[in-house]
Amino acid sequence: MSFSDSEPRVSPLRQLGTYLAVILSSIALTLLTLRIFPGLLPVLPPAPGQVQEIAAQTAVQASPSSFVAVAIQRVGPAVVRIDTERTISANPVPFFNDPFFRDFFGYDPFPSQPREFRQRGEGSGFIIDPNGVIVTNAHVVSGADTVTVTLKDGRKFKGKVRGIDEPSDLAIVKIDGKNLPVAPLGNSSDVQVGDWAIAVGNPLGLDNTVTLGIVSTLNRSSAQVGIPDKRLDFIQTDAAINPGNSGGPLVSDRGEVIGINTAIRPDAQGIGFAIPIDTAKAIKDTLIKGERVQHPYLGIRMLTLTPDLAEQLKADPNAPANLPETEGVLIVQVIPNSPAAAAGLRQGDVITRIGGRTVKTAEQLQDVVEKSKINQPLNITVQRGNQTQDLTVRPGELQDAVTR
Repeated sequence: MSFSDSEPRVSPLRQLGTYLAVILSSIALTLLTLRIFPGLLPVLPPAPGQVQEIAAQTAVQASPSSFVAVAIQRVGPAVVRIDTERTISANPVPFFNDPFFRDFFGYDPFPSQPREFRQRGEGSGFIIDPNGVIVTNAHVVSGADTVTVTLKDGRKFKGKVRGIDEPSDLAIVKIDGKNLPVAPLGNSSDVQVGDWAIAVGNPLGLDNTVTLGIVSTLNRSSAQVGIPDKRLDFIQTDAAINPGNSGGPLVSDRGEVIGINTAIRPDAQGIGFAIPIDTAKAIKDTLIKGERVQHPYLGIRMLTLTPDLAEQLKADPNAPANLPETEGVLIVQVIPNSPAAAAGLRQGDVITRIGGRTVKTAEQLQDVVEKSKINQPLNITVQRGNQTQDLTVRPGELQDAVTR
């Protein structure tokens, strides 16, 4: 068979176009197939640092209601039970010192010397360092002769109180341990009203108890809670907190500690209070070293002056005379020999500015004082009757005043 020069030939350019069309069609068909059947894609192994994060996300996605379980898995192993014993001295009943009763019995049924007995207490705490540093409440371990720490896995350790700060109701306990589970700490400054709140601890001796609620409010002052001797702004929650929860962690839905459970109101149900974790983080290193935390104070008793309070005081014949018509903080008492007394502050003065900041509530004033420096000048503007006066006070150390 022969071929004639007159038979048609396909040009190279046309052949190239045909090849490109076939290739593009194949790519388009492949992409369409993968879109419809994504399971055909190869799965690459995750990087080592992503394994734990992916596992946690998978657990939450697999069961949306299990965020509490995931959070407790992170924090629970680091929560401890703290048992304490302290020696209490008790004087005998006073009326048995009456000669009539002594003659009647023929002897002194209660010797005059004080009697001693052992008082047991319990609370909670959580480990913040793998070598055995534990955060708890001051009132859990204050005055304790012995401290016993029990881990979730049942191990028991003898605890040593390294530092106590009564105004913030915080304490550090140290146990001899290595590679202990640690509770991850969050930031209480990021907490918002309505966030989930998980309380973990040992209420009423019931170990490893978990309760769930929400953050009810923030910055609830200790005076409002009913413990004016503390220097605290609490996180308020409706998560159930009972005796024995004290010192245990308040945990976020991310499994991070956002507070330390510390108080309940006996006259209320469903309300608990926790110390913000940022407060503990600010002083924990000082307490670990066994050093004292400094708390500036002025030496006054004060009230927020509201229009209603001003009207009540004006109707009271024992109230300070010439109460000024202004908003601010009313001084109801000046402690003798205090920095306030030395600066010339008086009962009936209304503080309107302190440290360059306008104050309208006692909480605002307390915040400025707490952030001031010991023995450093602090400018105060007061309204005294119809006059405005500028004074200078040098805050003292609160603990020094308490021990006088």
